[in-house]
Amino acid sequence: MSADDHAAAREAAIRLLARREYAVAELQGRLEQRGHEAGTVAAVMAELADEGLVSDERFAEAFVNSRVERGQGPMKIGAELRQRGVEPALADPHLEAVDWVAQARAAYHHRFGDADPPADYRERAKRMRFLQGRGFTAEQVRRVVGEDDD
Repeated sequence: MSADDHAAAREAAIRLLARREYAVAELQGRLEQRGHEAGTVAAVMAELADEGLVSDERFAEAFVNSRVERGQGPMKIGAELRQRGVEPALADPHLEAVDWVAQARAAYHHRFGDADPPADYRERAKRMRFLQGRGFTAEQVRRVVGEDDD
């Protein structure tokens, strides 16, 4: 590993981090895709982590917040975090801090407004599928769609 390779990999990482947060594994993959050697990338990642420039915990917090603002549920967000290489132990505290029933209710009302309760089984199933597609659990979906029955 030459000093030039190291400097180039570090510069590429910093350029990527200037745009947005990255999970460690995600950034590592990006650097390797750009042709940097795995050993060099590992050294750069260790350096950046020591300096606090890359952090899976900080990424998880930012990611959860951004996805909650989009109206996504815990199942979908958790799966995306795992796909990006974030350990569940780092993601779970941020996922548990959200009132998911309130989020599901907000997504439901954003999509369906203050419409009348579902008129029939097909409409109810459609609304439930919408929330499940957003990543809310079956229990959260039942609680929100079931409120219309009251």
